[in-house]
Amino acid sequence: MSTRIAFLKGHGTENDFVIVPDPENVIDLPPAAVAALCDRRAGIGGDGLLHVVRSAAHPEAQAMAADAEWFMDYRNGDGSIAEMCGNGVRVFARYLQRAGHVAEGDLAVATRGGVKTVHIAKDGDVTVGMGKAVLPDGDVTVSVGERSWPARNVNMGNPHAVAFVDDLAHAGDLYAPPPFSPAAAYPDGVNVEFVVDRGPGHVALRVHERGSGETRSCGTGACAVAVAAARRDGADPTVTGTPVTYTVDVPGGTLVITERPDGEIEMTGPAVIVAEGEIDADWLETATSA
Repeated sequence: MSTRIAFLKGHGTENDFVIVPDPENVIDLPPAAVAALCDRRAGIGGDGLLHVVRSAAHPEAQAMAADAEWFMDYRNGDGSIAEMCGNGVRVFARYLQRAGHVAEGDLAVATRGGVKTVHIAKDGDVTVGMGKAVLPDGDVTVSVGERSWPARNVNMGNPHAVAFVDDLAHAGDLYAPPPFSPAAAYPDGVNVEFVVDRGPGHVALRVHERGSGETRSCGTGACAVAVAAARRDGADPTVTGTPVTYTVDVPGGTLVITERPDGEIEMTGPAVIVAEGEIDADWLETATSA
């Protein structure tokens, strides 16, 4: 390692990330190093880490290099590897723009979940293609205390249970995973969204992300909520041929979700770089070995 390592800090609707530019993939970032950097008290702090690497330089992304120059090597805050993060892709694109690697307009970003299409608008918002939703059959129920609600099972590459409620306070503290049934619906756990209506085509949510508790924003969760709301409201773009758009308020801001007639879902929202600096490599080595 060099004596110091460049980093930036950014967020998308308050889903925040440590950004480590490393075009040639020369910086070693084992799980303990990522966890140390994402620690909110002893490190920089973040929900995850965006390792910025050229696709041709990373063994997991070389096959995508012809389609996307840059690879988002995304890590969860605990250091584990993840396939994708919708809010993270927006912040990743904002960094590429800030660094002069890309301009406004369309680009492609390689992820472990495949190549994602991205559009950086003149107004600063970033749109990410999130793929298609899968709606498994079967009834699901989620509960908080004495209350229970029917929920819509939506899979965005990860599982979601979407429950429409009268008041977001009914979700409780969301520290622990809300109970659900049947257990067979989500053998590996589930992200649970509690949703209220704000107006036509406008909803708000709180979310318990499995393994994390309540978070300020969840990109796949916002997409799942928009799909569930559309079906509840009798809209299916794959049937009508007409796109459907919902504004989704999350605790950290607002996302706009559009489901197209081909089933593809687009998420639009802000992406902000708030700081940049240098990591002391000696500190990182010490923190990693502690």
